[in-house]
Amino acid sequence: MADNEQKALQLVAEAERKLSSSRSFFGSLFGSSSKVEEAVECYHRAANMFKMAKKWSSAGKAFYDAADLHAKAGSRHDAANNYVDAANCFKKSDTNEAISCLLKAIEIYTDMGRFTMAAKHHQSIAEIYESEAVDLERAVATASLESSLLKYSAKEYFFRAALCHLCIDALNAQHAIERYQEQYPAFQDSREYKLIMTLIEHLEEQNLEGFTEAVKEYDSISRLDQWYTTVLLRIKKQVNDNPDLR
Repeated sequence: MADNEQKALQLVAEAERKLSSSRSFFGSLFGSSSKVEEAVECYHRAANMFKMAKKWSSAGKAFYDAADLHAKAGSRHDAANNYVDAANCFKKSDTNEAISCLLKAIEIYTDMGRFTMAAKHHQSIAEIYESEAVDLERAVATASLESSLLKYSAKEYFFRAALCHLCIDALNAQHAIERYQEQYPAFQDSREYKLIMTLIEHLEEQNLEGFTEAVKEYDSISRLDQWYTTVLLRIKKQVNDNPDLR
């Protein structure tokens, strides 16, 4: 495996040399497109070598770099395919990166009118969120809820899991909340539960101002970290992107 990783690193270095051999990147596009094509091939080979070495983040990065080159050269279909390849690697190491890559692919497919492909990858994102939510639920379910320390952890796990479900849709989150109440009745009395229910209500009414105010009010008492901020922005963006969907 170490040998495969070393070969992959050499291929990445070779790709970078090919790109820098021309005076500028844009110059390579117009004056030496073969160098760009050769660099893409190096990134592809490197990505596959990284996969063999089970270096998933590095494999994802190599596919991502190839996708970027395709996108800048106007090869949209190839770019989208490589963003999906990158996402499949990142799924094993960094789900946020996987989602970002899928969103890039979706943007390209939508622009090309390939709505079936776009829908397929939206479903892939939903499955990632669903998997995260299930993992969080299992983390709670496999432990005792008797400890006062663990009860605090349980509340946070359920809160995170509910937000993951809310990234899919409001109905999905409501069903999840019902399960959490059965597993941990005290969750219903928490500020986190009340925030989730308020957010569901605002999303169903497409009340983005109310959504934002509810988050601000919660954050003023319990500071939200980067993970929460990122997920909440994704939830809000769904309404911005689909103003007529409930």
